Amino acid sequence: MRGISTTPTYVVMQPTTLCNLDCAYCYLPFRGDDRRMPVEVAAAVAEAVQPWARGGRFSIVWHGGEPLAAGRDHLAALIEPFGPGIEHHVQTNATLIDDAWCEFFTEHRVRVSVSVDGPRERNGDRVTRGGKPAYDRIRRGIEALHRHEIPFSALCVVGDPRPGLATELYSYFLDLGCEVLGVNVEELEGVNRRTNRHEAADVTAFWAELVSAWRSDPRIHLREVEWSLRFAASVLDGTADEVLPRRLDPIPTIAQDGSVVLLSPELAGFKDPRYGDFTSGNVLTTRLGEILAGAAETPWIAEFLRGVEACRSSCAYFGFCGGAHAANRYFEHGRFDVTETDHCRNSKIRLLEGVLDHARDHEPAAIR
Repeated sequence: MRGISTTPTYVVMQPTTLCNLDCAYCYLPFRGDDRRMPVEVAAAVAEAVQPWARGGRFSIVWHGGEPLAAGRDHLAALIEPFGPGIEHHVQTNATLIDDAWCEFFTEHRVRVSVSVDGPRERNGDRVTRGGKPAYDRIRRGIEALHRHEIPFSALCVVGDPRPGLATELYSYFLDLGCEVLGVNVEELEGVNRRTNRHEAADVTAFWAELVSAWRSDPRIHLREVEWSLRFAASVLDGTADEVLPRRLDPIPTIAQDGSVVLLSPELAGFKDPRYGDFTSGNVLTTRLGEILAGAAETPWIAEFLRGVEACRSSCAYFGFCGGAHAANRYFEHGRFDVTETDHCRNSKIRLLEGVLDHARDHEPAAIR
């Protein structure tokens, strides 16, 4: 049975619950509230991660709400306890980025990832709190990054994966100038209760088309496709058993009040009569290393680990994905020991099938 690693390579931190946008597919429960992380929480995490950082590359991922809504002064105060040797990343909607923020990113060596869903007409779900389109503000923020020659990644949410869309999206992100592109099929989770069930053939065709678009001009890293190709290569050279880590990534997520949710950041802020608030401790009272060491004592995590083993014994795709994500199990099925989810169908099974379909369609005739 796979356990949970006690040596993470990154920690997700929530500097504020507040977001200045009100995206229709957002899962966050308190994005209308400005609850900011005290510096004491950051200091406690900074102390805890030092041994892990000495062992190799280590990252702090500032995630919201909208992290920039915390303000430059407060975010700088949260970063300060970590000192040198730790990478800082921020996932932002880009609407607040201006020259001053770009100078901040440069000074603090913050790596930037921008959320944008493609051309203007694909961003209908990304609106301000007043319901107005946010696209122009997003593009102004991206233009500021270009002015300051700050490289950035992009994260795109796709609500309706289908044939004909992927080529358009890939062309857009090539022109946008990002270095890395991640593509998320919209998920039913958190406060977003919109269905994410789609025709299997449509989703598979979407991924196959995306592979084709990328192979025709691979100037940017395409996260999901490159994951899949690495797995396919490992199957061919007989090293597939080495692709999945022996222990699960704990993905420690530190909420603004210091509480810690493991495995799925999307569970932070939620409560359930059976499982409580999903937290495994608080860094203000317990060292993060101790929380990780006792992870399996959290009732919902023990149930989740049983679900992972159920996936291992029943799913042909387990070697690729390692088992359905905890939050997707819970928000789709109400418990953690179930197996297949719509998310794993859309973003794991159909993804790999799309990559393989592309390979079959482009296999040289001589070896067919």
